Amino acid sequence: MRTSDFSYDLPRELIAQYPAQRRTGSRLLVVDQDRGLSNRQFGDFPLLLRENDLLVFNDTRVMAARLYGHKETGGKVEILLERLLQENRALAQIRASKSPKAGSRILVGDAGLVVEGREGDMFILSTEPPGFMSLMSSHGHMPLPPYIQRDDESFDESRYQTVYAEKEGSVAAPTAGLHFDESLLSELAQRGIGTARVTLHVGAGTFQPVRVENLEDHLMHAEWLQVSQAVCDKVAETKEQGGRVIAVGTTSVRSLESAAADGVLQPYEGDTRLFITPGYEFKVVDALLTNFHLPESTLLMLVCAFAGYEEVMAAYRHAVIHKYRFFSYGDAMFLSGTSSRL
Repeated sequence: MRTSDFSYDLPRELIAQYPAQRRTGSRLLVVDQDRGLSNRQFGDFPLLLRENDLLVFNDTRVMAARLYGHKETGGKVEILLERLLQENRALAQIRASKSPKAGSRILVGDAGLVVEGREGDMFILSTEPPGFMSLMSSHGHMPLPPYIQRDDESFDESRYQTVYAEKEGSVAAPTAGLHFDESLLSELAQRGIGTARVTLHVGAGTFQPVRVENLEDHLMHAEWLQVSQAVCDKVAETKEQGGRVIAVGTTSVRSLESAAADGVLQPYEGDTRLFITPGYEFKVVDALLTNFHLPESTLLMLVCAFAGYEEVMAAYRHAVIHKYRFFSYGDAMFLSGTSSRL
């Protein structure tokens, strides 16, 4: 398949600029192999689950990773911290009228950042103690995605963050999890639905378009993840009891499938460049809860691989016709997968 196969027409007004008034107030498009498409509310989600099902959440926490500063010459600079390498060193994207040279300095508030050099499309930055976490705490902004065309506001600090976020390191939210509030999580627990948590720190590369037409030529961006032995044990128990492993978001899919790259799920900690496209054989995940994704994106390709290309693209056309809200602050889909995983 080719990148252009994953294009679709999306009216600009369907790109959500703000979250729903309540986390659970979004709509939910259910894609079922037997029953077809159905329009639901996200509050109905627990009704779609079965005894012994296991929900796998990504507990990463979004950093206030966007910084605004200026060069010593006065030019404005926008920095998006991609990954903290050490307390005082980081990989970052930089937007400026001219790319800064190695050895130059950028001022953010009272702090000076030194451009050490390049690593691919990224810059390596360093700063003096107490380091980047302190700098983000005092000067950082929530890194809203580029299709949200407004400045971040105070409510984004909580709403562009899952209620169970714990381990800081992402520059984008695992957006399927944004629909859950404490009340819904309590309801799931009362229904006896199992839960597990993996960690995948989402990088800014998740928003980058695929720039090649042949998918085999695309180099997937690297993201750090951790899958514990406890998660592996819960997955094994779920499978033994006939339950489904339901990934909450594509990041949970990539975490589980990366940890099962050798065919068997096992603990894993490190980077992944797993690029899931149609034809991929899923080893762990049985069902998927996810938001709607950008045209020609690696995330849309993953969803098509999971539930079938024709089925997913038809669901997207249905969502456009029925005016679902798209992307990070938008509505959700629940996909049970192909018949082989039911």
